[in-house]
Amino acid sequence: MATWSNFNLQNSASPLMEQILMINLFFNKYINRFLLDGQMIELIWTIIPTITLIFIALPSLRLLYLLDELNNPLITLKSIGHQWYWSYEYSDFNDVSFDSYMINYNKSDINNFRLLDVDNRIILPMNNQIRIMVTATDVIHSWTIPSLGVKIDANPGRLNQTNLFINRPGIFFGQCSEICGANHSFMPIMIESISIKN
Repeated sequence: MATWSNFNLQNSASPLMEQILMINLFFNKYINRFLLDGQMIELIWTIIPTITLIFIALPSLRLLYLLDELNNPLITLKSIGHQWYWSYEYSDFNDVSFDSYMINYNKSDINNFRLLDVDNRIILPMNNQIRIMVTATDVIHSWTIPSLGVKIDANPGRLNQTNLFINRPGIFFGQCSEICGANHSFMPIMIESISIKN
């Protein structure tokens, strides 16, 4: 039976286990008199992992800062989270802003996506760098589009940014992925990616 602080084998309950324990007692040395300290080995197994971690950390930090750098975006989209809808602003144009609410589901309309369709979609061009700036007005939200690999927190009083590159046309769905209140699951995000020639 196993007990607390038991570092050895458990008590035997069969003849085979009794024999294994007896062999272990007779032939096992509990103390190695030749290994009283191991300063050299302890030094080696401390230095080698440290050097390995440094070699992993340096390129990772460089990539981390390069990912956050966006030189020349074609469009900047500002997304503002509210309870329980999103507001969008295309800041590159003169006063283009709109609110995006979820559409009520109607069983007779088979073209709607239940709990995902919105009244005003975000229209973004494909094959171009896009800057997304996200904030909130009331509580913490999270602007998430899983198929584009984007998840950015929307905090009141803070402006977070990320960039994305959409490489194919289509409609992409997302939702607020931060529990922000009673209607948290009813604030979808819908992006329509189009060719810039259209």
